[in-house]
This record gives sequence, structure tokens and C-alpha cells, in this order.
Amino acid sequence: MTDRRKGQIGLIFVTMIWGSGFVVSAISLEYFSPYQILTMRFLLAFILMGAIFFGQLKHATKKTYLKGIGLGTILYLAFLFQTVGLVYTTPSKNAFLTAFNVVLVPFIGALFFRRKVTAPAIVGALLSIGGIAVISLTDFHSVNFGDMLTLVCALLFALQIIFTNRFVLGENIYALTTIQMGTATLLGVLVSLARGEFLFPAAAEGYFSIIYLGTVSTMLGFLIQTASQQFTKETETAIILSLEAVFGMVASALFLKEAITLRMLIGAALILAGVLVVELKPNTTLTDRKSITDIQD
Repeated sequence: MTDRRKGQIGLIFVTMIWGSGFVVSAISLEYFSPYQILTMRFLLAFILMGAIFFGQLKHATKKTYLKGIGLGTILYLAFLFQTVGLVYTTPSKNAFLTAFNVVLVPFIGALFFRRKVTAPAIVGALLSIGGIAVISLTDFHSVNFGDMLTLVCALLFALQIIFTNRFVLGENIYALTTIQMGTATLLGVLVSLARGEFLFPAAAEGYFSIIYLGTVSTMLGFLIQTASQQFTKETETAIILSLEAVFGMVASALFLKEAITLRMLIGAALILAGVLVVELKPNTTLTDRKSITDIQD
């Protein structure tokens, strides 16, 4: 199995994790505010990763710390804009506009990092975003303040994917991801304190969902994402991650008993088609990616 294939499988596994996270997040919102959930999931992930990879952190370079702090800042701001945007817009529009990072990634890469935008990448991105629109959108008659905030969130998630691709090569991914989680935790604590939401309810059952979100969706999910992006290009990463919408739909049907409609199946088919368009293009080896990155740097 090639390194590229391992990276692709890893990213697909991440989408399965994050897709199931939709259901768990819905449960956690019955007990906590969105800001409390963000703080606790990042905090739990950081504590666990810090304990497991403490030895890696001791030997991390200043460059690794700077990269991790940058990625953690982008990651938390992306979640923050998404959360605040949801206050002013509908969940369906929020989900769709967040997923718009699939289209943004190849064009940001081309504009700022001189990455070539290929025809399969464009077609795959458009198919994927079209599928997400079919699954999530019920109405889109106007653009409001929440929509604009969510678009900023999509831009930030696109940057997180792009910079992760650029930062992981030659780095200690365990230290890098742990520092990223620590930065997101610190920002989460500051925001929770500023909002006066640092006191958490005592309902024990609510914390089961936080444990899953912190350990599986956050710690395991972002660790696998970071490791997998050593072997995939950023556009390919974004398109594969769009499968999150498909697995989220399946998880909702299995655990929340939501009906799967023809519209959802059509959307899922479009997303899968977008992934296949990218997967069927000629392989790009890790050596090629390193050479491209070296030229850009």
C-alpha cells in the first residue's frame, strides 16, 4: 500500500469520526453551551495528548511550537465563527457554508502558494459542494450576518487544511498536534471566561458526550488528520473530508432515527462522485509534494 493510499484511508476514517460527532454534539448541546463544549473538548484532548506525548513536547523545536500555535489559533477561530454564525442563521445554511472550504482550498492554494489547480480538482470540488448543498440546504433566499460569519469560518477551515499540509512535512506530528490542541484550549478558556460561561453544570450524563468529543472527535480525529496530510495534497484532503456530510447523514439515521430521503441519497452520490474524480487522477507521490513545497518555500 502506498503512502498516498494510507493518507487517503486515514482521512476517510477521520470523516467517519467527525460524521458521528454530529450526533454526539447534538446530545451535548442539551447540557452545555457551544462555547463550553469547545472549551471542554479541546481541554480534554490536550490533557490526554500532553500526558501521552510529553516526551515529544520536551524535544519539540521552537519552529514546531510556532507552527502548532498558528494551527491551533486558526482551528479555534474557525470553530468560534461557526458557533457564533449558527446563532444568526439556520443549521442547514451553517453546515453548507462551512463545507464551502472544499471549493476555497484549491483556489487559495493557487492564489497565495502557487499551487496548480487541476481540472479534476475543480470538478471534484464542485461536485462535492453540490452534494453538500443537496443534503443540507432547504432554503437560501438571502444572505444574513450569520451567513457572513460562517463564510469566514469556511475560509479559516480552508487555511487550516492548507497550512497543515505545509507544516507537517518533516515535523513531529505528535508534538505539533498537541501544541495545536493546547492553543485551542487556551483560547477556549479565555472566551468562556469572557462570556461568564466557565462554570459547568453537574449533570453527569452530559459529560459522556464530552468524553467522546474530546477523545475521539478531537484528539484522535485531528491526530489522524495531521498524520494523513503528510501524504495527501490539500485539495484532495478537502474533498475527501467532505465525506463527513455523508457519514453524518448515516449516523443521524442510525442513532437519531432521521429518515434518509431521495434528496440525501442524491447529495451523497454527488459527494462520492467528487471524491472519485480526484482519486482517479494520476498519483502524486510524497517526493513530488516535498519538491513542490521546497520550491514554494
